[in-house]
Amino acid sequence: NEGNEYFREKDYRKAVIAYTEGLRKKSEDPELNAVLHANRGAAEFYLGNYRSALNDAIQAKKLKPTHLKAIIRGALCHMELKNFSEAIAWCEEGLQIDPKDKKLVELRAKADKLKTQFVLLLQVSFFSPHHTCLGFWLDFEVCFLILPTLQERNIKLVLEPSDEEEELSDGLAEISLDGFHSDNPTGAKVHLDADGNLNWPVLFLYPEHEQTDFIAAFPENSRFIDHLMVMFAELPPWDLERKYLPGNLELYFEDAERAEMYKLNPEHTLLQVLQHKRYFVKAGTPTVLVLVTNSPFTKKYFAGKKVHRL
Repeated sequence: NEGNEYFREKDYRKAVIAYTEGLRKKSEDPELNAVLHANRGAAEFYLGNYRSALNDAIQAKKLKPTHLKAIIRGALCHMELKNFSEAIAWCEEGLQIDPKDKKLVELRAKADKLKTQFVLLLQVSFFSPHHTCLGFWLDFEVCFLILPTLQERNIKLVLEPSDEEEELSDGLAEISLDGFHSDNPTGAKVHLDADGNLNWPVLFLYPEHEQTDFIAAFPENSRFIDHLMVMFAELPPWDLERKYLPGNLELYFEDAERAEMYKLNPEHTLLQVLQHKRYFVKAGTPTVLVLVTNSPFTKKYFAGKKVHRL
């Protein structure tokens, strides 16, 4: 009930926390657990955490195979992640339960259309002597949709050239997808959602403990503080001193070329940071360092380093 109240108020971060607390109670009622997973997935979806939302939809469907809302949410997640074949399969599953569900019918048609467009794009690209991108349909999405969007937003990429390649100047027009692909463990890549917003895989580094966090789909217009509140709703097991609290954390990015650090404002959106003149996205994955304010490690870490504030 608390989660539902937060959800109605559009405070999706607190809704996620409340639903998570509900799941920790380990109810023996599978239908209640299915609702908790489905509702948490809906809140995660509105936060832009599509992979987490999809995982909750999967769990809800396992607990209650006829849970239509969970099936619709799963299809929507696959749409956002550009997994059109999977989205179609989820729609088909839902339509077996309710063949007239308007949302599923519309989603099925949209997924079919987008999948067909990318197949056609793939076929055309094979016959284009000027086309530099090779591989699967997502690579063509990058070439034709993502790269122009990056140029419009003035987001700068840094590629790691191979031994045979020269470092690309300006970069975007001739970019190689081998360099653009993320090195993150899930293989997640930046993608455009249905509203035309970029969703990035973002890596959080905790140098004090040599730990990391990974968000597969961080919407460009969402704030860092909102994600920190979800990530640290409970203390991580490696934080034995219990100091990694959202209000006690500082975020930085490194300008490797100048060996300088920039302190971020947690209230800023990802896009505001990516558009900074000294921010360069490496290997397709924005990276942020997380440190504890005034801790001995933080003071030692920044000793002798020049730090700018955004």
